[in-house]
Amino acid sequence: MNATSSGRIVLLTTSHRVAPGLLSWPAWQALHAADRVLCADGAHPQLPYLREAGIPVEEAAPTAEDLIDACAGGRTVVVVATGEGEPALTDGLARLAGSGRFHMPELELLPASYDLPGARLLDLVQVMDRIRTECPWSSRQTHQGLVKYGIEEAYELVEAIEEGDRDELREELGDVLLQVVFHARIAEEDPEAPFSVDDVAGTLVDKLVHRHPHVFGEESAATPEEVKAHWLRTKAEEKRRTSVTEGIPLHQPGLALAAKLASRVRTAGLDVPPPAGEGIGYELLALAIRAEAEGTDPETALRAAARAYRDAVRATEGADA
Repeated sequence: MNATSSGRIVLLTTSHRVAPGLLSWPAWQALHAADRVLCADGAHPQLPYLREAGIPVEEAAPTAEDLIDACAGGRTVVVVATGEGEPALTDGLARLAGSGRFHMPELELLPASYDLPGARLLDLVQVMDRIRTECPWSSRQTHQGLVKYGIEEAYELVEAIEEGDRDELREELGDVLLQVVFHARIAEEDPEAPFSVDDVAGTLVDKLVHRHPHVFGEESAATPEEVKAHWLRTKAEEKRRTSVTEGIPLHQPGLALAAKLASRVRTAGLDVPPPAGEGIGYELLALAIRAEAEGTDPETALRAAARAYRDAVRATEGADA
């Protein structure tokens, strides 16, 4: 028996993150040319589209031996893999091939659809939806109740960045993303003004496109300064604010608040000297304004100094031990 007569097995894999029916051209060719198309999952999302395309699909879960028999005489059998990828079947085929007792068909793994960048975000939305529905703690949370966690996660992200820990950075970015998806899922249930994570993403996309006319429009920008000018101009058009102080969150840390105010004043070309006053608060305000003018983030600078102070404390404790 020659290699051709042993037939061919095509294991067709698809991504559940891509709309059913959107398959690659090699996948459609293999499906149309197959002598038999099998799928163990009768509810597989691809099946209605395959049948609509005139491809008969048998609901069957063949063993490795069954597949070898089905390929006898040079036939081609396509197996539409389930979400698990048919590990029992592939393990069985590998075992039979290793035994040396079978004339094995040609085996091809054919990805019919691929995940696009960002596809795992769909999984995150699905997982969050189930947690919100089934978890006794998550199902009771509100926007107000989650505020402290958003603040904590933001600070932990800052720490991971400043420490240069790549593993921690990846994890903390995920924790911040969780807060976004969690809040968006809660927002879906609002009886008066519901919105979803798609609405959140859509609003962000529109904002980014509008504020980057040098990328998506006909404007030009060759330097970071020109980009910032575009950003500020389009933002001002969107917000139509009457004061440069509008939109600055007053609950942020004091040094950051002072630096943000100073940045808005400087960018707007206003001449506003810091208020006269005595005490440490006014001294810190003056330092924050000076730091911002010099291009230094006072919060970052103070945290770096505080870490150095922490290290000095530990060194002293170690010397005294």
